[in-house]
Amino acid sequence: MGELVASLPDLKDAVVLGLVRGGVPVAFEVARTCGLALDILVVRKLGVPGQEELAMGAIASGGGVVLNDQIVRSWHVSEKKLEHVIEREQQEMERREALYRKGRPAVEIAGRAVILVDDGLATGASMRAAIRAVSGRARKVIVAVPVGAKSTCEELAHEVDRVVCALVPEPLDAVSLFYREFGATTDEEVMALMRLGIRDIGT
Repeated sequence: MGELVASLPDLKDAVVLGLVRGGVPVAFEVARTCGLALDILVVRKLGVPGQEELAMGAIASGGGVVLNDQIVRSWHVSEKKLEHVIEREQQEMERREALYRKGRPAVEIAGRAVILVDDGLATGASMRAAIRAVSGRARKVIVAVPVGAKSTCEELAHEVDRVVCALVPEPLDAVSLFYREFGATTDEEVMALMRLGIRDIGT
């Protein structure tokens, strides 16, 4: 994955942002291979009330919000309920960001190329929220994932400057099927990788 990103042009001042939590280990390897600054972007799924595993959208630190209007309508999610879910996930997002950063400010992305990294792309809701969070500030936005659904990668290619996806299976039944180990990344692992990124890669 790192080699694919390293082959791209114009990465001199790029910043690698790992989507918390699963994207952080992949982002660390990309940043280390490319010798680039590493940081995180906290993204939270917006679950349908009572059916939390069903995503009706996602939010990202920095203000990115994406909603699936079809799911919101079909599950009759009222504006009040939607606002409640967004507020709850916003609070959790801020808690996690404070936990991971330990007072360290976010890496400045204004005018720089930003590489958004996750462990895979299924529907792309989380990545779309991340894209909206950095668009307008970043000079260039690149999405990089080890595996992604063909349709999602093609759709995102119209929203960013470049999509790098090592594997594009059709169909993509589950991102986890393409990993030997796919355990949940812990808060401790995220914090450890951030410390290593600061020490070994620099900001």
